[in-house]
Amino acid sequence: MVTREAWLTKLFNTYLAGPGNSLLGLFHQTAANKNEPWADFIVMEILVAILLIAVLFMLRASLSVDKPGKLQHIFEVIHEFIGGQADEQVGHDGHHHIVIFMTLFLFILFANLIGIIPGFVSPTQSHYVTAGCALVAFLYYNLVGLKKNGLWKYTKHFFGPIPALAPLMFPIEIISHLARPLSLTVRLFANMYAGEKVMLTFLGLTYLVVPALFMGLHVFVALLQAYIFVLLTMIYVAGAVAEEH
Repeated sequence: MVTREAWLTKLFNTYLAGPGNSLLGLFHQTAANKNEPWADFIVMEILVAILLIAVLFMLRASLSVDKPGKLQHIFEVIHEFIGGQADEQVGHDGHHHIVIFMTLFLFILFANLIGIIPGFVSPTQSHYVTAGCALVAFLYYNLVGLKKNGLWKYTKHFFGPIPALAPLMFPIEIISHLARPLSLTVRLFANMYAGEKVMLTFLGLTYLVVPALFMGLHVFVALLQAYIFVLLTMIYVAGAVAEEH
């Protein structure tokens, strides 16, 4: 867990403790300290969502066919890259899922990178956030699989291609699928948590060249982990919507 508290979290706890406790109450939860119901990962998630919405509104307002701006170029490159990966992994159905892939990629990327800004914390170094993203991916690929193939056809592949091995294959397949959200959660959480700690350690030792190198490494890890998370989601979707397993 993250031990330091971001300045924005302190503001939330100072001025919005009441709404925070009310929000926890909706989920039948109680803060250990009612004066500090807001945790860093919750506040940073809200900030990331607001930043994403603001950036997308800016992008929409500046869209141009004749004179695209730098922001439009950046998002076009991201969209083409994610779209290309979706077509490669999922096949001709890839474009149907581009919205969820883009949403996961941008949210995780922004959440990973925000920790580089002094005074902020990457929400993805909390397992609660990475577990939430993993559950979204898990629920999505199962739902699209059921929608595409129907209940019987989708669940049929859990029994394997050989009827005699069905009693053995079914528990193995179930465990394999249930392990996917755990794998996604731990991979993203562990890498971002370790990267943040390494960067903070070297930042505390010196403020010159060495921290800059590790900040660059942190950016690379942030991009890589966002890509890996979405790539695995694409692979899971591809398996779920395949007509033959």
